[in-house]
Amino acid sequence: MSRQVNRRTVLRRAVLITAGTAIGTQLVSPTAHGAGRATDPEALRRAVRQAQQEARERTARFSTGVPSKNGWDMEKVADDRGHIHTRPVPGTPLDGIQVRMGDAETILVHVVRRFHYEIDELRRGDVVGWRHPHTVRKGLAESNQASGTAVQIRPLWYPSGARNGFFPEQLVVVRDILAELDGVVRWGGDDRKADESLFYLAVPPGDKRLARVAARVRAWQAAPGEGAGAPVDVRSRKRRSAAKSLERRQRSAA
Repeated sequence: MSRQVNRRTVLRRAVLITAGTAIGTQLVSPTAHGAGRATDPEALRRAVRQAQQEARERTARFSTGVPSKNGWDMEKVADDRGHIHTRPVPGTPLDGIQVRMGDAETILVHVVRRFHYEIDELRRGDVVGWRHPHTVRKGLAESNQASGTAVQIRPLWYPSGARNGFFPEQLVVVRDILAELDGVVRWGGDDRKADESLFYLAVPPGDKRLARVAARVRAWQAAPGEGAGAPVDVRSRKRRSAAKSLERRQRSAA
């Protein structure tokens, strides 16, 4: 899924599908309904209203209608008809992480995989994805976990508020990951209220940069010898220059 599905899109699709069904029912052959029978406008309106109500009820099951700090809708449940589901992290022993499917999933899984391959090997339970909206502080970046657009990697190792938890060589990799993704991901260590375990989308829904970077990551995944796990010189002049430039921009935006 290369494009996120928002609440308005869900409603629109449900209406069009149901309305189309209603129209099709009215326009079947004369053999079934008798020649000359006209479409019933009131029946069509009732079908549309019913579709809208059903779509609202489905959305209410998972949507809070409240955005996380990065602008994505926080959801009340995971793995239950919403946009947030448990997704695999290939090449790691993790049982999967609960994230927003689509481009967000592609990007965040890439971050976790590079952490595993290049910073330190992860174990089961080391990564926390979605959290219920009642368990996050709405004014902080951790609220992005409730929208499925953030992960915490080893939160017990890098507790909220603490700094300098990474060794210098590990931090070089962190910066390289962020730069490789063109800044669509932000590291919580750069926030005023530091959370060095946190990595989250730094763009709102519909941002074209997210789709572009996610497509690039998927292309890497399909090409042998590229993407997470492939050898990369994080200290090359070009990559270090890009990483330092992004670091300045993201720190200044804290």
